[in-house]
Amino acid sequence: MSDRIPATTDKKPSPQADIVNIHTLSVLVNNQPGVLGRICAVFSRRGFNIESLVVSQTRDPRFSRMTIGISGHPEGLHQIIMQVNKLIDVIHGIEHNDRDAVAKELVLIKVAAGPEQRTEILQIVEHYNGKTVDLQEDSLIAMISGNTDKLDAAVRLLSKFEIVETVRTGKVVMARGLETT
Repeated sequence: MSDRIPATTDKKPSPQADIVNIHTLSVLVNNQPGVLGRICAVFSRRGFNIESLVVSQTRDPRFSRMTIGISGHPEGLHQIIMQVNKLIDVIHGIEHNDRDAVAKELVLIKVAAGPEQRTEILQIVEHYNGKTVDLQEDSLIAMISGNTDKLDAAVRLLSKFEIVETVRTGKVVMARGLETT
């Protein structure tokens, strides 16, 4: 039995009228144990789902930056941001959009690829400014970075081949200009 996940599925997610978009939040926190759990609990209590989460230490090791992609009832977004900002270890948390910030993510895609398919796969990867980071006799791993739509399109095109596995980072965000993220 193979542990490979099918590249496509016939089952489509059901539309949810009350969930509009994924909102991207940036939260600067004290770099302390338990902070992530407390922030996640706020989202859970309010019925928001965390779609992506990227956490890393800032240049100052006392602080970490969390970039959180959430979905839920849009009318509760302002209130949840205020609640997150009230937590003791939170320095500040704000929502970002395409106008005020640059958002990028990265995907690693492992594709089963024999010699007869490799050229076409590499052309697709190159089209999306990707890079091959591992090449074996029967597979390759490509790395592609950019906005969510770009990554979705690359995965969609590569899905005509056997995608063995994908791993995505989730968004990282930085405020435009001299604004603090």
